[in-house]
Amino acid sequence: MSARDLHLRLSQTQRVRLEAALHELQTLAPAATAAVNVADNIPVNHEDIILIGHGTSDWDGEVVATLCGVVERVQKHVCVRTLRARYKPELGDIIVGRVTELQRGQLLTVPAYLVKQWNQHFHHLKQYNVDLILGSNGFIWVGEHVVVAENTDVKEDQQKLTVEVENFTPIETRRHICQLANAVRVLSALGFTLTVELIIQTAEASLSSTVEINEMLGAEFYVQTAEREAKRRADSLRKMNGAR
Repeated sequence: MSARDLHLRLSQTQRVRLEAALHELQTLAPAATAAVNVADNIPVNHEDIILIGHGTSDWDGEVVATLCGVVERVQKHVCVRTLRARYKPELGDIIVGRVTELQRGQLLTVPAYLVKQWNQHFHHLKQYNVDLILGSNGFIWVGEHVVVAENTDVKEDQQKLTVEVENFTPIETRRHICQLANAVRVLSALGFTLTVELIIQTAEASLSSTVEINEMLGAEFYVQTAEREAKRRADSLRKMNGAR
């Protein structure tokens, strides 16, 4: 990732700041999320029993990448996820499809590799009255919170939802939906792994900096977001090193 990849109209000062932040992020990137090429060695703790997964192979006792991509580790399982590859569904994946009946939210598409497997992909953000769904297929839904009763007739649910859609959605909720959706756009453009915490922090940063919703997609907010994330990771690394 470089400033050129973002296709933003950056001033010279903004370009220097962004390149500096991206360089620091690359320096701080842990080996667990390092980018690898074919035949690169993947560092592992040989004292543990390692389960090699997709995109990896055992070569004379070393774990070697067989694909270009990003190393992912879940406990003792190691694999390589190809960047910008077509999404291939796996058992247990949470995916998001297009919603045609409801029009009080935004459906976003990001590279699937930016959405990791989490224990929870459905999030009700009570403070915003918004639902956030991070689909493993790269589809992200941000919309007004909807309560659907269990064990009810599907047609009855659709009729109720249709009536709810026709009701007025509070302006404040609409603003939150737009802020969160723009946070997803900025973070995905910068190539950051999407987590609910980071999405909320980015949206809140726009509020604390009095950045208007449309200005979130401007060059300055991209630069500020990269600088904030670089600082957050540096602080986190210092705390980890201090605790050892």
